[in-house]
Amino acid sequence: MTPPAIDMSSTTTATNEDKPKSAAFRVGLGDITPNNLGQLKRLNTVLFPVVYTASFYKEILEVGEFAKIIYFNDVCVGAVCCRKEKVQGSSSLQQLYIATLGVLAPYRRLGLGSQLLDHILENAELPPSSGPKIAKVYLHVQTNNEEALNFYKKRGFEVAETCANYYPQLDVADAFRLEKVLIAE
Repeated sequence: MTPPAIDMSSTTTATNEDKPKSAAFRVGLGDITPNNLGQLKRLNTVLFPVVYTASFYKEILEVGEFAKIIYFNDVCVGAVCCRKEKVQGSSSLQQLYIATLGVLAPYRRLGLGSQLLDHILENAELPPSSGPKIAKVYLHVQTNNEEALNFYKKRGFEVAETCANYYPQLDVADAFRLEKVLIAE
């Protein structure tokens, strides 16, 4: 069986105070396949307070460029998972929901989350080979997650609404629905 495609061509220099200034590291995006689905499940367990179902992971295997794992020196440290949804009343437009986007805490502030989000947005803006175009990208963030809220706002997302009790199983149950419009309807 062929291993997943990993783009390890980018080399970046670490500038964190924790890391030597001359240290180079490899960062690459990889496809999510049945072979590394276990890694994604483990990442999501560590990163998110929500348990994802078997059907969630089955769907992730079908979305192509809208689900990626990010590697740091060949170690899986983060991922993004999205799903396409129909836009009510339109056969030519769809929307993209970012279900998860996360990077393990020791690897944050290295631009890895930005790389994941940039990949999703770039692919969302590409003209589709067939089917509807993506009109907007949206996601939910807990109202107390200032770090995530600032991350998305810096990248052009806006708070579209507050969803009361969106995460009923969590202590902070309310969420913001953030969105970035790509094509005005």
